[in-house]
Amino acid sequence: MKLIVGLGNPGKTYARNRHNVGFQCLNDFARLHSIRFDRRQCQARVGIGKVRGEKLLLAKPGTFVNLSGQSVAGLVRKHNIPLNDLLVIYDDLDLPLGKIRLRQSGSSGGHKGMNSIISALGSEDFPRIRVGIGRPQAEEQSVSEDAIVNYVLSDFSPQEEAIIKSVIATVAEAIDCFLTQGIEAAMSKFN
Repeated sequence: MKLIVGLGNPGKTYARNRHNVGFQCLNDFARLHSIRFDRRQCQARVGIGKVRGEKLLLAKPGTFVNLSGQSVAGLVRKHNIPLNDLLVIYDDLDLPLGKIRLRQSGSSGGHKGMNSIISALGSEDFPRIRVGIGRPQAEEQSVSEDAIVNYVLSDFSPQEEAIIKSVIATVAEAIDCFLTQGIEAAMSKFN
């Protein structure tokens, strides 16, 4: 079984936020493959299905992004998922809006949700898809932590929404490639 996790904050208030692009990507993938999030396990809403011959567990942690590791580590242990069969999808400030990057492993890059997952798993050796949300624009060189928090917890503008809608479809294709050909092939095709 493979575990695919989308990061985001639970609740309608956050549904369209930039920080919830992981949930949005996973929702779209689940819809395309008729998988419903109809169970709760390890503090997450989960859906189980079969795609491209692979049994899948899709999960949206209900712990808020910064504590995602509690849920993800619980699911990995409960279902005995090897870390190379875990795929995490999340937002990235350091990528331009609409760009995606797949990686086999690596640091959190400062993403607090990924920090939590890496800490809870005791490893950074698992595949991930980073979805670019860009950075807030500022007059000065650096942007304050408050400005970044406000930015990631704000909704996409209508113009950005059109770009993200296209990216969400691309992420679904990248997940399919990961399932059928592995992370290296998906990296070659989508990076």
